[in-house]
Amino acid sequence: MTLTSRPKAVIGLVGGIGSGKSRVASLLQERGGRVIAGDDLGHEALRQKAIRDEITSRWGKELLDANGQINRRRLAGIVFADAEQRHALEAIVHPWIKQRMRDEVANAQHDGGVRFVVVDAAILLEAGWNDLCDRLVFVEAPADVRRQRISEQRGWTVAEVDARERAQLPLTAKAVQADYTLHNAGSLESLTRQVDGLLQIWGLSS
Repeated sequence: MTLTSRPKAVIGLVGGIGSGKSRVASLLQERGGRVIAGDDLGHEALRQKAIRDEITSRWGKELLDANGQINRRRLAGIVFADAEQRHALEAIVHPWIKQRMRDEVANAQHDGGVRFVVVDAAILLEAGWNDLCDRLVFVEAPADVRRQRISEQRGWTVAEVDARERAQLPLTAKAVQADYTLHNAGSLESLTRQVDGLLQIWGLSS
């Protein structure tokens, strides 16, 4: 199957919070993929002086921690409680993130050590960053499994998870836009077999 006219296919990962997109990204990286992580770019965006200044101008310097950096959890408490505030933050940071994402995809296309590119971003569809991708993979896991993972890995409360999920597209809307679904409620071995099968189907296996 030919995925793209570009030298290397770009695969976007979508799914619910705690579904295991990062685990899938790690498996794909082990198989020659260059992973571009939306979370990392989001954190990097908040460290940019121009962005930091614009955020503190709107929401106050109380958002800064002892090192003068944005306290992400405090900011999240504001923007995930009010859609208008969230949209305001997105207008500040999303253009920077997308440009960096575009640059990273372009760099990977010219890297001889990269076999394909993976974009792992929680709001890939919501932000419109999926236009950088050739195919989308939906990572599926039941709600109870996802919530347990989130509690163990991030320490988020139920209220924090609910607020973030309300800010994202329903999982059914994400699933129907995907070209392939990986089921991640079981073992790592099961997920690995699925990832290898996907790469074989798409002609990306070694």
